Amino acid sequence: MTALVARGGREITDADAFVEQEVPVPELRARDLLVRVRAVSVNPVDTKIRTGLGRDEPKILGYDVAGTVEAIGPDVTRFAVGDEVYYAGDVTRNGGNSACHAVDERVVGSKPTSLSFAEAAALPLTTLTAWEVLFDHFRLGDDSAGTLLVLGGAGGVGSIAVQLAKRLTSLEVLATASRDESRAWALAQGADGVVNHHRLVDEVRSAAPQGVNYVLASQTAGNVDAFAEIVAPFGHIAALDEPPGLDILPLKTKSIAWHWQMMFTRSMFETADMAEQGKILDRVGELVDEGTLRTTLRTAIPGIDVDGLRRAHELVASGKAIGKVVLHD
Repeated sequence: MTALVARGGREITDADAFVEQEVPVPELRARDLLVRVRAVSVNPVDTKIRTGLGRDEPKILGYDVAGTVEAIGPDVTRFAVGDEVYYAGDVTRNGGNSACHAVDERVVGSKPTSLSFAEAAALPLTTLTAWEVLFDHFRLGDDSAGTLLVLGGAGGVGSIAVQLAKRLTSLEVLATASRDESRAWALAQGADGVVNHHRLVDEVRSAAPQGVNYVLASQTAGNVDAFAEIVAPFGHIAALDEPPGLDILPLKTKSIAWHWQMMFTRSMFETADMAEQGKILDRVGELVDEGTLRTTLRTAIPGIDVDGLRRAHELVASGKAIGKVVLHD
């Protein structure tokens, strides 16, 4: 089968940063699905892994997939050949930038019937990230009150986090954005207000004088002191990044809880509740089909090929992408 392989030690503009290669169809584990890939999204994790590869080290990336089941392992119980699915997969295995992809059924959901493959591929990784922050780490419910601050409100995670918080909790939601188009996008997702991250302390103080209770932080580097000022006592922060030398001691006097969030933890360690990710995606699919949530697809690139993949990586790495970037057949 054909795969788009990233090669380490290259600039994204190099002609061989990605190459099209013939690779074996993956052998299925007992609970694996073999999925014919119809659409794949590019996320910051793709660009991070690519830039961390050693010289000439190959890697098939792609951790948001929508497609059709072509074959199943002997112990599969949830899906059958022909089913339409979507998922983020497992970062310890090859990604979905290939004609077919093997994935454990426990982290797979049924594709929302109201969405195209491209629209569906925009959702899994970011939705699972936001869901686990809001409902696993913060333990929010439909009657949860207070204020949530979402850093990067127009990004992939931020876009769906705003939707989830507004539709499934009673929180007031503030999002950060600085450009007119990113502010408009965050408001369109349902944010109650938008603050400029370049003036974070002053603008959050104005919008939430008592402080915010929860922060979903896509970027923590250089922000800990600001968090210490704007988060209310006994508040919660969930961090998606891991800047070297991070010091969270300024948060102690307010007893602010710090949560690390990595969406791939369940699949990496095959935790006892690994199947929760498939259940979450099924629930999200229902919410999409009933009109409660909507896709965060913003940029759709036709053709799953080297040129399109390079363009998508450039856009995501620029830090200026709004919503999600998806390649589709």
